Amino acid sequence: VQLQASGGGLVQAGGSLRLSCAASGIVLSAYVVTWYRQTPGEQRALVAAVTSSTSSMSTNYADSVNGRFTISRDNAKNTVYLQMDSLKPEDTAVYYCHAHSLREDYWGQGTLVTVSS
Repeated sequence: VQLQASGGGLVQAGGSLRLSCAASGIVLSAYVVTWYRQTPGEQRALVAAVTSSTSSMSTNYADSVNGRFTISRDNAKNTVYLQMDSLKPEDTAVYYCHAHSLREDYWGQGTLVTVSS
């Protein structure tokens, strides 16, 4: 099982990035998928989450990103996306995707997002 996170990079404040979390070895639509982010010296913090496709795919966002970030699924591509708009310097972090079900959980490697002012 592998979760491959990608799409990070350097962007100016106000810009956009789209992160991808592509899964192999599992059917991602059956899992709750969460994006977290982490800065040096801090714990990982929830950014956005989407429930499984069998649970109405409801979404949840951290207050700090609500209205700017959108989490979505492409089940045909076995991928979850995080569209990040109106980026701010404080969004700079390593972003991780996580998939879990009742019995399993998996982490992807991080992807670095740097927002310059």
